[in-house]
Amino acid sequence: MRGGLLVCGTTSDAGKSFVVAGLCRLLARQGVKVAPFKAQNMALNAAVTADGSEIGHAQWVQALAAGVEPEAAMNPILLKPTSDRSSQVVVLGRPTGVLSATEYHEAKRSLLPVVLDALAGLRDRFDVVLCEGAGSPAEINLLDGDLVNLPLARAAGLPALVVGDIDRGGVFASLYGTVALLPDDLRATVRGFVINRLRGDPALLGDACADLERRCGVPTLGVLPHLGVVDIDNEDSLALDRPPPPVPGRGADVVDVAALRWPRVANAGDLDPLRLEPGVAVRWVRSVAELGRPDLVVLPGSKNTRGDLDWFRGTGLAEAVERTGAAVVAVCAGLQMAGGAIEDPDGVEGPAGGDQGLGWLTVATTFAGDKVLDRPAGQAASGPGEGQDVAGYRIHHGRVRPEADLAPWLVAGDGEVLGWHDGRIAATTLHGLFESDGFRAAVLAWAAERSGKRWSPTGVDFAASRMDRLDRIADALEAHLDLDALAGLIAEGAP
Repeated sequence: MRGGLLVCGTTSDAGKSFVVAGLCRLLARQGVKVAPFKAQNMALNAAVTADGSEIGHAQWVQALAAGVEPEAAMNPILLKPTSDRSSQVVVLGRPTGVLSATEYHEAKRSLLPVVLDALAGLRDRFDVVLCEGAGSPAEINLLDGDLVNLPLARAAGLPALVVGDIDRGGVFASLYGTVALLPDDLRATVRGFVINRLRGDPALLGDACADLERRCGVPTLGVLPHLGVVDIDNEDSLALDRPPPPVPGRGADVVDVAALRWPRVANAGDLDPLRLEPGVAVRWVRSVAELGRPDLVVLPGSKNTRGDLDWFRGTGLAEAVERTGAAVVAVCAGLQMAGGAIEDPDGVEGPAGGDQGLGWLTVATTFAGDKVLDRPAGQAASGPGEGQDVAGYRIHHGRVRPEADLAPWLVAGDGEVLGWHDGRIAATTLHGLFESDGFRAAVLAWAAERSGKRWSPTGVDFAASRMDRLDRIADALEAHLDLDALAGLIAEGAP
């Protein structure tokens, strides 16, 4: 099999990343050399490749599903919002500056060759390239200069699928309306629909799919069930606001983990491994009323540290977290907020200036124009998880330094300190730290013990659980999609 395919969606969080990841896994299991691609990704969940390039987390996971090494060409443009009207622009894995929405729209034309070259390079090296769109392909106000949806399919000769989420309702109107709004040349690239997240019996759809095809000429290639698996590796911020799944009961000894839902929360996937642990409940918190009395508080990453620090204080949550006495793990921007002075003299992340952190740890932060992008590994030298191996990735502009004698917490193999701890506060620059199974279990046990709860690890293997989830998605696609029709589209290309 050789060729390519573009997977679009009627909305954000319709299931584009889900379908591409599942197809990557399915084709890889069949012996096809397959690669993911997303021309332009707007997300605050990023990952770092082996060569120190920054790409969208979804493409990193899709490459994992495909059994290939993630690389910058799989996501040549990454937009990381810093405010409602501006984003840091990352091109081929390296930050190039912060642009307003208007400025970026004007810059798109110059970026089109970068996108096409990256895609062409992947197509030369892989049998199949599965491309992911962004948002909706029928945003008629954005079609001029669209780098990631159907204009890309037209330029690269790719057929397109459109995925709709039936769980939200209105899926047939959304699919029909998407095609109806398109100009003729782009409409011709849409060769199939996929209905996602159906709860219940597909027979309840009756002849709706056939009727939809009669009305717009596009066949439905499959109806995917709502899998009900633990939701990990989500990239879209909409997914963070879904109600958390029920936790298998351990009665009063369930470990309650509260994560602060900053307005610009970044790398929220750091919480995913905790969700897989039996007897651990993970929830996002936006207000003092929601905080309650957690056993562990996580201060996650942010793309606007000082702005989100203002929000943390202004909501009263900073004071409330301090009053709980709960164990705190602060990651990257969370570490910066937990410290002292935060200086950004050149306005790398927001307006130039400085602020004072919460003073929970005696560290200070200074922002620099170049970004730290690497994948260190080491150990917990002391404190929670002492002696356990830990690995992850760093992705930040803020350089953190201790200002007093402070115990190192995580230390890289080369001796570089990756974090510090003091009493109930443990903080680090390392994302992905909870993917290290023994370390994660030890930190949870530390938080539970502080609360007087009995919790013990159950031996969850996060890497195996992630691959199992990808296999379950691939199994669902194999069972519910017309694979012959899909293979024909991939080989045929766009009209």
